[in-house]
Parts: sequence; structure tokens; C-alpha cells
Amino acid sequence: MKTKIVYRLFLPIVSVLCPVLCHLASAGLPVIKGIYGSPKPFWDSGVVLSEQGVNAIFMRGQSIKPELYEKARADGLFVFAEFATLNGKNYVDKHPEAWAINELGEKVKFADWFMGVCPTEPGFRAYRMNGLRQLLKDYALDGVWMDYVHWHAQFEEPVPILPETCFCSHCLKTFSNDTGIQIPKGSTPQKAKWILSKHETAWRDWRCDVIVDWAVQMKAIIKELRPDALLGIYHCPWDDTEFDGARRRILGLDYDLLKEVADVFSPMVYHERMGREAAWVGENLNWFHDRLGIEADDWPKVWPIVQAANKRGILSPEEFEIVLRFGLSGESSGVMMFTSTAVAEEEKKTAVMKKVYTGR
Repeated sequence: MKTKIVYRLFLPIVSVLCPVLCHLASAGLPVIKGIYGSPKPFWDSGVVLSEQGVNAIFMRGQSIKPELYEKARADGLFVFAEFATLNGKNYVDKHPEAWAINELGEKVKFADWFMGVCPTEPGFRAYRMNGLRQLLKDYALDGVWMDYVHWHAQFEEPVPILPETCFCSHCLKTFSNDTGIQIPKGSTPQKAKWILSKHETAWRDWRCDVIVDWAVQMKAIIKELRPDALLGIYHCPWDDTEFDGARRRILGLDYDLLKEVADVFSPMVYHERMGREAAWVGENLNWFHDRLGIEADDWPKVWPIVQAANKRGILSPEEFEIVLRFGLSGESSGVMMFTSTAVAEEEKKTAVMKKVYTGR
């Protein structure tokens, strides 16, 4: 069963989406060779990013300042902002009504380093959409990248944290209204058990629709305020089967729905951090391109973000080169690395970036 929310949401944007994509395609975007994080570490050491082959920066929207923005524009760089969509850190402490609730009726705990939020809580949604509007009014961005786009969980580790959420009153009421499924009276654990045993498919579908709804509304705001700007998504790179299908089942990420909204997918292929070999980056991206049926000239685009930082161990310059080249392989039309600081602070990694991005 597919819930009615998808059809209700997509109809208003169809007339906007197609001409926008046609306009962007005709604009002839170059291959994006980006950095994730502030360019300041490079600038402070006298590095001219254009001479390194860099043509784009991706950084936290809240970290963009007027002087940084102006300098990046003067250097001829595209400026893309990361937007912490469903990160509830700090917010839920002050607004407990937005705290995600698990199947036991308990507030979820911090997932190691990440704190999610209830995606249907109206106050949080308004807070985020207002923040997006302000960001777009402040800067003529080339695009906004949704980050933390999933229900409360943590996937960027070898052993992910995958709780069942969210069974708060907002979610239960919205699920019932959107699907027409009447939930019996009882405690939160009883309601959660009933839903997962009797209507699990509808529940999983609805949770995916909620994530798509966020993307649809954000896209509408972007097109209203910055018509030529892109909507990108940083997302979990798991295939359809990993962790018992947890990308869709727990995180709520349905590629078939999101590709109708996103202009760019940016799989977060952090191989070393996730306990994978470097070759997995290439394998994953090949699978992803095939899964979505995407070719380099098509929309949506694929611009993966690869790992440069030392996280669980030391990531050598040689390994960085391997994953950076994988990021630009196949049908990808762009790449970036996490993070700019990790590259700027190591001369050999800076040399690798220049070698790959300039071809010399």
C-alpha cells in the first residue's frame, strides 16, 4: 500500500520541476570538483583553489559569512550550502515535543554522536524552513544540500545504530490521517507493536513519504527564492539489501521517490570510517548509477563525497587518490571530499587533489 501523501505532494511541483531541470541542463554545468568545508585553511596557507582545479565549495550554511562568500565568488567558485535538515541536536533539549520516540514509548538516546528529531513535529519543521528561507535571502547560493536526511539513526559506522522510530503522538496521528488506518487505543508500545505487526508495509512506505515531503517543500522554497539553485542530498550509500534493507526500512530513504525531487545525489561513501575497503567506493557508485539508471548527462546528477580525513585510522594520500578517482568515475559528474581541513593540513593530500582535479 502506498500512502496518499506522495500523490498529494508531487502534483504542485510538476509544473516547476521540469522547466527548471531543462534550464539547468542547457546551462552546461562543468564537472564539479569540490571541497567540503571552509576554504579558509587553504586560503590561510596561500593556496589558490582554482589553481588546484577546485571549482566549488560545499560548507555548512551557518558557517557562511559575507566576506567568505564574496571571496569565494571572486575566486570563481560555485558556493553550495549544507543544510542540517533533521539534526535535532540542541533543539530537542529546549523543545521536548520534538524528541523522537521509539517502539517502547521512550525518548531515543543520542546515537553516539548524532541526535535526530521527530520529522513530523510542526514546530521543528517551521523552524527549519524559516532557517532555509533566511539562508537563501542572505546569499545567492548555487544550491542547498540536505544533510541528516533520515529518521533518527546513525549509519556512518561499521556497526550502525538503527532504532525503530518515531511513535510520538505527532507521528501516530499523521500516519493515521495520511493512510486512513485507525490505530487502536492503548499505550505507545501497544500501538507500535500493532502497527509493526499489522501494517508494517504501510508504515515503512509512509516514513519514506515523510522524508520526500521535506525534500519537496525545501525544493519549493529554493525555487521560489533562488530559481536557478540546485537541491542536493547527502545520503546513506547502502544498497537495497544491507542491514536487512535498513536504508529504506529504518532511515526512510527511497531512491525511487527522491530521484523525482533531487537535482543531485551525493552518496556519503566514507569507506574507512564505515569499515570498508577503498575499492568499495567504486563498487558502490557503480551499483548506485545502475540502480537509478543515471547517466552523466541525465538529471539527477551524482556527485559523491569521499573521505579524506583520518577517522578510525590513518587514511594515506595514496588511498585518498584512489577514492577521489573512484568518485569521478562512471556516471558521476562531480565529486567532493570530507573535509577541506583534512586535505589542507597535509601537503601530500593537497598534491593529490591538484593531480586528480587538474590532470597534472
